[in-house]
Amino acid sequence: MFRHFFATNGDTAVYGDIARNLLLHGRYALTVGTGQVFATLIRLPGYPLFLAACFKLFGVGNYAAVVFLQIPMELAGCLLLADCARLIAPARLRFVAAHATLWLATLCPFTAVYAANPLTECPTLFTIALALWAACRFQQRRLWRFALTFTFAVTFAALLRPDGALLAIALAPALLFRATDQSAPVPAKRLLTMALVCALLCSAPFAAWTIRNERVFHVFQPLAPRSATDPGDPVTPGWDRWVATWCLDFVSTYEVVWNVPGDVLDLSKLPSRAFDSSAQYDETAALAAEYDSNGYDMTPALDAGFARLAGERTATHPLRTYLWLPLGRMADMWLRPRVENLPIDLDWWVYKHHYAETRFSWAYAALNLAYLLLAVVGLFARPRLAVWIFAYLLLRSALLLTVVPPEARYTLECFPMLFVLGGVAIGRMFARAVKS
Repeated sequence: MFRHFFATNGDTAVYGDIARNLLLHGRYALTVGTGQVFATLIRLPGYPLFLAACFKLFGVGNYAAVVFLQIPMELAGCLLLADCARLIAPARLRFVAAHATLWLATLCPFTAVYAANPLTECPTLFTIALALWAACRFQQRRLWRFALTFTFAVTFAALLRPDGALLAIALAPALLFRATDQSAPVPAKRLLTMALVCALLCSAPFAAWTIRNERVFHVFQPLAPRSATDPGDPVTPGWDRWVATWCLDFVSTYEVVWNVPGDVLDLSKLPSRAFDSSAQYDETAALAAEYDSNGYDMTPALDAGFARLAGERTATHPLRTYLWLPLGRMADMWLRPRVENLPIDLDWWVYKHHYAETRFSWAYAALNLAYLLLAVVGLFARPRLAVWIFAYLLLRSALLLTVVPPEARYTLECFPMLFVLGGVAIGRMFARAVKS
């Protein structure tokens, strides 16, 4: 993965710039083209701090060293998930479930590719594995070290990405339930003390981040803005609303949404569902022409024009905008061939042909479907934590309903759960085969 997929563009450059300014200037800031440094809040501090620590140890800009740390981190997460499967599976399934989980996790290309890229995904996957493992251990033995490990995992997950907070929401209640006979009763006072201490530790970095944002930007921002913009930066809510009335798949994301603003808006790339009438097409074409002639700048007037289009389309087909398209985008993120996670030379050709004409895309789709089906079977085996794992998957899916435009990488955070459930499923199938 490192040999073929290592890259430092896109979000890596943003995180790296913040980390560099932390080390060189002591400021949580970005650098503009002129070299001027300005404060920012568009990214949470988890990954920039991780990069800054790596840069301090191995040299500023040494992203290869970051990846050399992420690879063992990824593998350690696989081991944690294997032990988690061993802990939650029924006794007769534990050995096979643990080994199956280990192989499902280590051989999954969708997650492994991110170990070779300096991005938040790899440490996020590790923190999810660590949180699952700590929750399982705490249910067995309610010791401070497991409670604090869980607190660290869910806190760092949320510091890496705003949606990491879902991990704490879904799994924290599981720590209050005794699920095995090995766990001795714990006095309610001690359990309450643990909960309060962990809650304070978890909230402390976000309190500091919120206070910093209030002082620097005079805004209340405990996480990071959904628009990934700093206060005062131009935003395009009208364009975003219009995109939500037709965008359904990654092809549109790649060929249209990511180009605006800053590049041409090609109407030939838009699907037919983007227009409800010829008059609407003409209005869209006029807006696109004005945008192109304006140097690819989405002015407030143009944004307002797209907002009017969005309002008209939503009023005519409200179910399409608020129900069918969100459900379609969620299904696309869960089920579509995940080739954009594997940036090989075939990518552009596959994007261009809508994933339909290469055996590689169908192989990825089949592999993705296999992980999902195994997870469903694993849920029916009713392992410990199944309810809370399912709760996380539901919360994550509900979040996906709000995501425009869709990208399959937004489901990656569910894969540690899929690995564990898949391992339990394989253990169950193996036990039945041996019994028969």
